[in-house]
This record gives sequence, structure tokens and C-alpha cells, in this order.
Amino acid sequence: MKVALLVLYFAVLIGIGLYCRKHATDVDGFVLGGRNVGPWLTAFAYGTSYFSAVVFVGYAGQFGWRYGIAATWAGIGNALIGSLMAWFILGRRTRIMTRHLDTATMPQFFEKRFGSPSLKIGAAIIIFIFMIPYTASLYNGLSRLFGMAFSIDYSVCILLMAVLTAIYVIAGGYMATAINDFIQGVVMLVGISAVIYAVLESKGGFITALDGLARVADDKVSSTPGIFASFFGTDPLNLLFVVILTSLGTWGLPQMVQKFYAIKSEQAIQKGTVISTLFAFVVAGGCYFLGGFGRLFSDQIDIAANGYDSIIPTMLSGLSDGMIALVVILVLSASMSTLSSLVIVSASTLTLDLIRDNFAKDMSEPRQVLLIRGLIVVFIAISAVLALVQYKSSVNFIAQLMGISWGAMAGAFLAPFMYSLYSKKVSTAACWTCFIFASVLMTANMLIRPAFPAIMQSPINAGAIAMLAGLILVPIISAVTPSPDKKLVDDAFTCYDQKIVVPLSTALNSEELGTSK
Repeated sequence: MKVALLVLYFAVLIGIGLYCRKHATDVDGFVLGGRNVGPWLTAFAYGTSYFSAVVFVGYAGQFGWRYGIAATWAGIGNALIGSLMAWFILGRRTRIMTRHLDTATMPQFFEKRFGSPSLKIGAAIIIFIFMIPYTASLYNGLSRLFGMAFSIDYSVCILLMAVLTAIYVIAGGYMATAINDFIQGVVMLVGISAVIYAVLESKGGFITALDGLARVADDKVSSTPGIFASFFGTDPLNLLFVVILTSLGTWGLPQMVQKFYAIKSEQAIQKGTVISTLFAFVVAGGCYFLGGFGRLFSDQIDIAANGYDSIIPTMLSGLSDGMIALVVILVLSASMSTLSSLVIVSASTLTLDLIRDNFAKDMSEPRQVLLIRGLIVVFIAISAVLALVQYKSSVNFIAQLMGISWGAMAGAFLAPFMYSLYSKKVSTAACWTCFIFASVLMTANMLIRPAFPAIMQSPINAGAIAMLAGLILVPIISAVTPSPDKKLVDDAFTCYDQKIVVPLSTALNSEELGTSK
């Protein structure tokens, strides 16, 4: 049954990739789906790119073990800050301005918004450096689950996932990715709901499980009775940093923001906001909620020997074959959807922002699409090799780099991108300050972590601080450095002043409201 479900699932993914070839004949179609993607597909593409095996297996297990049921706050933050507020604050303005500036990538946006080719190159280099280890980390959550379900070597899992993702992304581009993300999102919604129910039932139901969690004691963590079933858990401050990194971080990640470039219309963003938020509540909230009960299985888990990644697989190991098959497909869906999003962003950024504009300015559009497809193969191959190296040699630095990658990219891009959608005063120097500050901070955190203050020795805390610092640095640096060319900035903001005609069912004028004088 498990093998049959996997074969059917893979056949559907490949079939959709081949079907969507007609949408991937030019750069705009391959990278952004012709900017004609509806709210359901965009919302699910956003959600499935957001949540991968790293969240389900790694973060949910680790933070659930550390903070108990309070880890659910991370999922709530992902829904309210990472989805609802991100769509509300960034969605519409991003869609309007990026279409007006005719940009397909985040580095292109910085170039045209500020009239600075060097900003584009700097942003492209940051994405290139920090995106590859992120893609490699996506494979990490699969090893234990595949070993538990099929007793096959992890290397086979890596190669299978890499080849299948490459086939449907290369064939159908963004549209194939978006449609597959929708299917994968449905699997994730059904899967996480079923898994939570099954796991809690195995412990006597929700009330009994919560009572059991309240009785768990760990003097090394806290002497407070019932701390793992409490509202804010064992360490509210560090939990807050987790919420900030995993929620606010989406505002500056290129693979997330680029979803707004591709949505069909500004009106579709309203519906997409609701769908994306509900999706995050179920998937992210469910993952962290499930992880919060990890200590009920402490008699089967040896953290010192097997690490935090063993928690969720151990919780699931007693389920039926059908449930385990659903879990494997759930985690595969989460990882493949995120991987496909990352490699499209990486390949298009390298092609359009570095190679085409600096080394091959006369490159035709068909050759650009061909090069993007070729680089997708390269990026998937590199990430697979890195994952294999980690697995074979038990090197842990690649997994750690996932947190470094989020902190560096979101810290570099979040504040400059968000402020530049709203303010004409943001300066080029302010953008460079954020780029350099976040990249240097997170690289130093990786290389000389013991030299950092205790609160910043965690890559998660350092990444959250990088993002928050950018929100302060951009307005301060912009106030004391020259603003971009006024004509250039005014032209960028004219898109917000365009008038549109809407039916009365959408907006009533003053006479219809009875307020005319």
C-alpha cells in the first residue's frame, strides 16, 4: 500500500509537469507563470514553500521538546505574522510595483527601484550563497521517516526526490510548481490533521495526553510543576525569537515574496490572504502542536544519542501502515514543494541578474529559459550532493546553515524591500547596510559562535536580531544619506496613483451613500 501510494503520487507530479509545458515557453511564463496565477494556487504555493520537512520533523520536534505545548505559539505566529500580515502589508504593493517595474526577481527589484545595478549584483550573490545550503537542509527530515517506513537507504530517498522535482520543475516551470503545490498542500492539510488525531488517540485522547504532559518533570529545564503544558512554556524569551525568525522571516525571503509577483490580480490577493492564513494555522499550528507532546514518548527517545530529529519519527512509529504512508507523502510533499520553489528562485536569479545582465547581454529569451532549466539541474544536484555528504560523514554544519540562511537572507532583504514599497526616502546606502550587516552577522555566527553573547549564540536568535535590526537601520541610515534620484523614485510610485473603475458592489460613491451635499 505504501509503495502504491508513492507511485501514484509521483505519477501525478510528473504528469502535471508535462501538462504545464505550454506555460513555460518564455522567461515570464517559466519564472512567474505569466503573472496569471489565481489566489488558491498562489496561497497554497506560499504555504507549501513556507513549511518543509525542516519544520515538521526538525523544528516541531526540537521546540516541542524544549517548550512543550507552548511551541504552538510558533505555528500561531507563522499564521498571523508570516502569512496574514505578510499578505496584507506586502502582497498588493509588491504585485503592483513589481509589475510596473517589470521585475521577475528580488535583485531586479532593487536595481530598478533604486537605479543601482550593484545592488542587484549584491542581492543576487547573497541569494546564491545562502540558498544552496537551505536547499540541502530540506532532505534532512526525510532520512528517519524513510528508514522507518521502507527500510531503504537514505541515499535512494535523496536521489528520488531530486530527480522527480527536477522533472516537473524543468518541464512546467512555475505553473507546474504552483499546481503541484496545491496538490501537495491538500496532502499536508489532510495528513497533519490525521496524524495529530492518531498520535493523541494513542495516548488516550487530547485531555488525557495534556494531563500526561502536565505531569512530565525535567529539573534540568525547570522545577515548575506542569511547565510543559503551560501557556508560555519553559523559556518565553527564546520562544519569542523562534516566533520572530520563523514568522517575520518570510517577509524577506525571495522564494516567498516572489509569490506575490505571480498572482493574477490585486483583487485575488484578498482571497489569497484568507486561504494562506488558514493553511498556516492548520499546517504550522498542527506541526508545533504535535511536537509539544513529544515528551510523552520520552521512554522511547534518546536525545543525547539520536538528536531532536528522532522525536517526531518516534512519535509516528507506532501508527498503522496507511498512516505512515500518509506521513511519508506529507513530508515528501512539504520538502519537494519548498525545494522546487528554491531552485526556481536560485536559477532565475543567477541567469537573469548575474549571467544575462553582466556576461551575455544579447542572450535571446529561449536561451535564457534553457539556461534557467540547466541551472535548476545544477542547483538540485549540488543540494543533493551536500545532503549525501552530510548523511555519509555525519557532518552537522549543513543542517545548522538552514537557520543561518534564513537569518542572512531575511535580515538582508526584509527591511529594505518592505520600506521601499511604502517610502520614497529609502536610500541605496541603507540597502547596502542591511545587506552587509545581516550577511556578516550570520556568517560570523557560524564561524565564531562562542565569541557571541549567550543570547546570540543560537542562529535562530541571531537571525531574529538581524531582521529586527534592519527595521531600525534602514530609516536611520536613509535619514543621513542621499536619497535615490527623485525622478526615478516618483516614477516607481506612480503605479499606486493609477485610477481604476470598479462596480458599485465593490465601492459606493458619496451620492450612493447619501452623504453628498
